[in-house]
Amino acid sequence: MKQKVGQKKESFVKLTWKDTLITVGILAVATVCCFLMHTGEQADSHVPLIFVLAILLISRFTNSYFYGMLSSVIAVVGVNYIFTYPYFHFNFTLSGYPLTFLTMFSVSVVVSMLTTQIKQQEKIRTEIEKEQMRGNLLRAVSHDIRTPLTSIVGAVSAVVENHDKLSEEKRLSLLGDVKEEAQWLVRVVENLLLVTRIDTDSAKVTKESELVEEIFGESVAKFKKRFPGAPVKIRMPEEALFVPMDAMLIEQVLCNLMENAVLHGGVVSEILLSVRQQGEVAVFCVEDDGRGIEKEILPRILSESIYRENSENVDGRRNMGIGLTVCQSIIQAHGGSVKAYNRKGGGATFEFSLPIKEG
Repeated sequence: MKQKVGQKKESFVKLTWKDTLITVGILAVATVCCFLMHTGEQADSHVPLIFVLAILLISRFTNSYFYGMLSSVIAVVGVNYIFTYPYFHFNFTLSGYPLTFLTMFSVSVVVSMLTTQIKQQEKIRTEIEKEQMRGNLLRAVSHDIRTPLTSIVGAVSAVVENHDKLSEEKRLSLLGDVKEEAQWLVRVVENLLLVTRIDTDSAKVTKESELVEEIFGESVAKFKKRFPGAPVKIRMPEEALFVPMDAMLIEQVLCNLMENAVLHGGVVSEILLSVRQQGEVAVFCVEDDGRGIEKEILPRILSESIYRENSENVDGRRNMGIGLTVCQSIIQAHGGSVKAYNRKGGGATFEFSLPIKEG
């Protein structure tokens, strides 16, 4: 409880050069605008509105109550001292002057406090959403890691305890299962680390202009190491296409989606990678000719918890919940979007877009 109170106090009085400059700059602009528009007593009705707008902007773009409250006091003094008759004097004996002063001060304080509270509530809501995402990831990780680990322990125990009784072929089969499960765990951890990297506030995606054809080539090469027998075709536009991206992250997205097609597409005879330019974005597609996505879960296929629940029916020990979460996080961090739908001829398509020009 003490820690929470301390955090609130800190947010109220925390001073930074950035917030100070924002406050001074907005108040200066508001004052200049009022001077330029000031033509006499009859034209001063716009002045309070300009300063209230300034307070709202200051409260929105600074990180504590202090600057909003300070700007409220400055605004009230400025409006009543400089732009209200008698100019450059306070005269509370004038009829209506005290009421004007108190009203302006009350409105300024309320606007400041409400704006700051709304902004803080947005931050809290964002943090809650992040915590929910972390919780979903933890549940998915517990499933993705627990079952392969159990399989590894069982296979190794069988080899150790029955080494003399097992044939060479059986031992190699068990060790092969251990290798396969260990590789799966490595991929799960890789995806989890990527989600953690994208989810942190300080992490920023470093983009460089990359030739899409090379990205496709690298992605397929990595994918083929895990699934050498998977049939993959690439369809490229006639002209070379360069897209700003973090190459490693986008390659991970493509690998995850191709892996998803193999593990959950049923009998897949072809995986097609394609890209096209559509206005100011590049649209990437990963298609397969498998069984497609169930209609019940299609609208929420990119929700990790929904997909994990249904994918367990396909393969009880493996799912792509984390993989899909990774894909969505990476694409959103690039300023793009991702969607999934079923092909008319059968199979599923995962499609994502990336801006061609950095905004």
